Amino acid sequence: MARFVVELVFGDNVDDRLAARPAHRDYLATLVDQGRLLVSGPYTDQSGAVLVYEVADEAELRELLAADPYTPAGVVAETRVHEWQTVMGSWLKD
Repeated sequence: MARFVVELVFGDNVDDRLAARPAHRDYLATLVDQGRLLVSGPYTDQSGAVLVYEVADEAELRELLAADPYTPAGVVAETRVHEWQTVMGSWLKD
């Protein structure tokens, strides 16, 4: 399994984002239940969000991002993806 940090940079269309947010959060909740999303949340200034995924590879991550309701809503101006090598911390599994 691989871990990825994804940063979403929100566009200026706040009303569209807020309209899509319930479906987005429902979708993310299913990924949490599946163990594919470890943590997520918006910046306090609402300019974007950070999500940490644990998936097989980047191809699987890209499929999950494409299926996120925010994608067809067009509310994300930029998506930054970085594979993340975790070394230490309370999140790590044995």
